[in-house]
Amino acid sequence: MKDAGKGPKAALYDHLKTSILTMELRPGDDLDEAGLSDAFGLSRTPLREVFRELAGEGYVELRAGRGARVSEMSHTTLRDFFLAAPMIYSAIMRLAALNATADQIDHLRAAQEDFRAALRDGSPADRALANNRFHEITGEMAANVYLLPSFRRLLIDHARIGMTFYQPRTNAMADNLSTASDQHDQIIAAIEARDPDAAARLADDHWKLSRDQIELFVMPGGLTAPLGTLPKSTA
Repeated sequence: MKDAGKGPKAALYDHLKTSILTMELRPGDDLDEAGLSDAFGLSRTPLREVFRELAGEGYVELRAGRGARVSEMSHTTLRDFFLAAPMIYSAIMRLAALNATADQIDHLRAAQEDFRAALRDGSPADRALANNRFHEITGEMAANVYLLPSFRRLLIDHARIGMTFYQPRTNAMADNLSTASDQHDQIIAAIEARDPDAAARLADDHWKLSRDQIELFVMPGGLTAPLGTLPKSTA
């Protein structure tokens, strides 16, 4: 469990982040403070510092007197996810095309190579993590102090509820994975060309590809509002 190449706090952070994104730790699971302390050789104070960092990023929830648990995914959070995701993804990609540095573009290409390798030979968890890293880099490119926290929070639930996307059950689902990878290449090209309109269009196409598959498994009943709009009041 512990990564010998990292300090114990960094190793614990990475372990919990990966376990949450890949659903090894399920939404609402309590974190075993004593077990994690023993496994990573951390006392209570640095352990809780890691918990606070993860809570600030949206991975865990801290409860007074009851310890930490993995962030929940309720019908309310899923509803908010489906409403907010297309707007935030589009804005992030537009800003990425405007602000990306040459080094960041190189990192994005490397992340895409990792994603392609995961599609060929990796597990569903490998694929989800590689895809998550690709999109994390686009958020770093956007470099917007207001959007980035919301985007990172979206990525957590996108990885968790999108695990089904990386376990294709039909030929059509497998084809979608190939299409997703091709869209990553197009996103890189649009960012490198400094074309924010093309990047935003690709963000919308990319979102729709995974949205349709995700909806088969997790769309809450009664959510009928079109994506990107707010439901009308029934009051």
